[in-house]
Amino acid sequence: MENKLIKITPNQRLAIIVGLVGLLLLIPLVAMQFTQEVKWDAFDFVVAGVLLLGTGLLCELVLRLVRSTKHRIIFCGVLLLILFLVWAELAVGIFGTRFAGS
Repeated sequence: MENKLIKITPNQRLAIIVGLVGLLLLIPLVAMQFTQEVKWDAFDFVVAGVLLLGTGLLCELVLRLVRSTKHRIIFCGVLLLILFLVWAELAVGIFGTRFAGS
């Protein structure tokens, strides 16, 4: 049995990133149809889209420019950590900035 790896081109990765961002943004959109607990407006979707797409595109840039697998993992891990910290601050205000959610 041959071990065949699927090769994904950089353009296919970009399409996957954009598609995943769209799918992730569909989650609160669908939730808003079934519950009053989720109350996003257009600005919330724009901010979430910018954060997710920006992080995805920066990770793609890291994958294109950095050759070492170890460094790729570290850089993308740092980007994801920054995303999660910014998201948490906007959602509940873990750092107490003026951008903190309620």
